[in-house]
Amino acid sequence: MPKKSIIISNADIQTILGPQDKNLVLIEKSFPKVTFGLRGGKMNLKGSLNDLGIISKVIKELEIIIMKNGNLSKRDIETVIDCFTETGTKIEDQVSRILENKIAVITNTGVVKARTSTQNEYLKSIWNNDCVFAIGPAGTGKTYLAVAAAVALLKEHRISKIVLTRPAVEAGESLGFLPGDMREKIDPYLRPLYDALEEMITRDKLISLMDENIIEVIPLAYMRGRTLNNALIILDEAQNATSMQMKMFLTRLGIGSKTVITGDITQIDLESDHISGLVQIQKILRKVEGVKFIYFTSEDVIRHKLVKDIINAYNKFVKKKKE
Repeated sequence: MPKKSIIISNADIQTILGPQDKNLVLIEKSFPKVTFGLRGGKMNLKGSLNDLGIISKVIKELEIIIMKNGNLSKRDIETVIDCFTETGTKIEDQVSRILENKIAVITNTGVVKARTSTQNEYLKSIWNNDCVFAIGPAGTGKTYLAVAAAVALLKEHRISKIVLTRPAVEAGESLGFLPGDMREKIDPYLRPLYDALEEMITRDKLISLMDENIIEVIPLAYMRGRTLNNALIILDEAQNATSMQMKMFLTRLGIGSKTVITGDITQIDLESDHISGLVQIQKILRKVEGVKFIYFTSEDVIRHKLVKDIINAYNKFVKKKKE
């Protein structure tokens, strides 16, 4: 049986092992045919040459993540192992993709990886295009992956600012009847954007970046009259932007900037006399070079399994109603 020893730096050994060796147990479970032994800073392995090679690559990648983030999460380990064990993909290709953030982006709290082929295409499109539209049902990662990409680009100094915005459209409630001043009335509409940021940036760092206006979370109406350079601008819930608002938003794009527009055209809250800018823009920009449309389906839902079933049930209901 082939043997291999992997030397792990003293600074990384305890982080890789995890509290009470929980991380090591997770790695061992992923490679049940490999015998693990540890002495000092050396991991002694016994198993097939293929498994030993993969484990060596996994450890090296985990050390890179520790170097970048100073920590290691369970999700990091699972994502890296998954990347290196995907069928039909060379290990070398997976390494370069992780390091270049093509199918995975490294945030302050761990690795965010594309889980479906559409998500993978989405992340690539953000890197390769200046204007990307992501259209599809809830739970497909449209907003979450866009924010993860923005955080990664900011960390790499490829952009100098992140702007996240949403139309403050009333979905069954009137702003006038909500308590508080205007800012307090609007904040609930922006809460999902804050939630995504807080999963990827430590709270103190996020507050600091927002105080410096490096990260802004604002209602769509506040975008009028601005030109944003070297920024990634995300318009979320774009199905609730009117045709004029969509035009206003898209013309805010400055030099060195990218924009990502996300929405679900089956959940439009606009009044009947308003046309959804997201519905209309698909016809207007479909042949414009540099603009990419990504379409998600229920197969891309990564929330609770029930969410996918609910979406499919609604789609069947609507289809039957039209017949």
